[in-house]
Amino acid sequence: MQWTLVVPLKPLAEAKSRLADTADDAVRPGLALAFAQDTVAAALSCRAVRDVVVVTGDALAGRELAALGAHIVSDEPGGGLNAALAHAAVAARALRGAGPVAALNADLPALRPAELARVLERAAVFPRAFLSDAAAVGTTLLSAAPDEELRPSFGPGSRARHRAFGAVELHLDAVDSVRQDVDTGDDLRAALALGVGPRTTAAVARLLIAEQ
Repeated sequence: MQWTLVVPLKPLAEAKSRLADTADDAVRPGLALAFAQDTVAAALSCRAVRDVVVVTGDALAGRELAALGAHIVSDEPGGGLNAALAHAAVAARALRGAGPVAALNADLPALRPAELARVLERAAVFPRAFLSDAAAVGTTLLSAAPDEELRPSFGPGSRARHRAFGAVELHLDAVDSVRQDVDTGDDLRAALALGVGPRTTAAVARLLIAEQ
């Protein structure tokens, strides 16, 4: 089964505010873009992924991610993360037909294609499924089988909401790279320990140089 992934990305200037303890206002947009670039590049390298659709209203991010091979959908609803995801899922199916769709966080800089493939292969068993984040509170991936609505409910506490809304929680070992999103300095350090992609590596190196 080949999946279309929908990746939401807010305007870079507004992204990753919780990283303020680690990176200042001038640095965070570059980090957010690097996270998204490494996430999209890894996703496009996954054997279970046919397309990646990025929903964003940020022109720079759109150009950079399109250069990697992602399809860009504008954040037309303007109603927040979940409205953007629902809109992009519909747009993705208009592009590719009623195939399986999964929403994937844009801040998974340590993402491994093989681990993502394992998650998607397991998700294919269920009408709707999700993977919780490393903190076991949020969600990093939400899937919907062909002809199923995505029904995203991302945000704080989304693990409980997705479960309550009928999605099956996936329990898999050795998929840490698909769980490790980056919101805080501790999250970034955990991702670095797993091994991040080249763009995040370069962005973090610039951060460290600036701090010296």
